[in-house]
Amino acid sequence: MTLQLKSLNRFLRSEDGPTAVEYAVMLALVVMACIAAVMLLGTNTSASFSDSQEKITEAMNSGS
Repeated sequence: MTLQLKSLNRFLRSEDGPTAVEYAVMLALVVMACIAAVMLLGTNTSASFSDSQEKITEAMNSGS
């Protein structure tokens, strides 16, 4: 029983748990920033392709 209490006491005093939580929070923030960047780039890229398609279609129709 004392071995279990010593293990519990050592676990509660250890700073490995809070450090792991801090790293997890930082990782979550980095992932959210990456997702936001990909979404923004995806929207801008889609708009650019749509604009290009419209201009190409106009050029082809006016040349005929």
